[in-house]
Amino acid sequence: MNRLVALAAVVAVAVIVLASSLFTVHQTQQVLVTQFGEPRRVIREPGLNWKVPFIQTVISFDRRLLDFDSPPQEVVLGSQRRLVVDAFTRYRITDPLRFFQTVGATEAGIRSRLEPSVTSALRGALANETLPAVLSAERARIMGEIRQRVEADTQDLGISVVDVRIRRADLPEQNTQPILARMQSERERVAREVRAKGAEEAQGIVATAERNRTVLLAEAQARAQGLRGEGEQVAITIFAEAFQRDPEFFQFYRTMQAWREAFSDGDTRMLLSPDSDFFRYFRSIPTPGSAGGSPPRAPAASQ
Repeated sequence: MNRLVALAAVVAVAVIVLASSLFTVHQTQQVLVTQFGEPRRVIREPGLNWKVPFIQTVISFDRRLLDFDSPPQEVVLGSQRRLVVDAFTRYRITDPLRFFQTVGATEAGIRSRLEPSVTSALRGALANETLPAVLSAERARIMGEIRQRVEADTQDLGISVVDVRIRRADLPEQNTQPILARMQSERERVAREVRAKGAEEAQGIVATAERNRTVLLAEAQARAQGLRGEGEQVAITIFAEAFQRDPEFFQFYRTMQAWREAFSDGDTRMLLSPDSDFFRYFRSIPTPGSAGGSPPRAPAASQ
């Protein structure tokens, strides 16, 4: 019985020792093996590995891209304007041994080292830039310069700075309202200029339209007068030919027209002498069948 207990104890100790000796390296990790705090070896390949139990310690580091969000920093641009910049950094641990020796075994150490480096790089790179450059396509060049500065400052930490990006670039709150007011005034000035230019162009269009209208009306009236003159000329020619063919009938027709126009309203009073030529057809009306082309005799008009 005692032998069985002893054997079980030996097996349990062996299992514990074996479990403490073996460890697995994940494909997203890289491992540093230390012995009493001193680095012994670096394992980068994934798989099953061993170590001295109870003596050596395994420290894992992520080999993927890591993000560091720096707090917003107020920087002074080359144009002496203040700008609040919010940036983030992407880095990768490339040398676990150097990383352990300079920073420590946790990522909190590297974050405490990255923050002053990023802040210094932001201030140094933006000190020679203007606000339009930061807010335009020039931002890519500025971010590249910031990344180079951060990488140069952290090259001994065992990391590789992949990218530094400016997430936001805002004006300080105390400067926002005056700048917005100036921008609004500028936009209003541009709007007034556009409206004035539009009104000027509208007046020019209206003036041109009025001039074209006047010209068209004048040309139409001139053409109408010409056509009316041609019609009157033709009418006069026709009347002249008719008058020449039968002067007496033409005179009678014109007299009838004069009577119709004179008595058309039904309330016309005329003071004429009895022998007036206006009523000559009322004084003498030939009988039917008599010779001559005169119209029939009408009754004498009362005076």
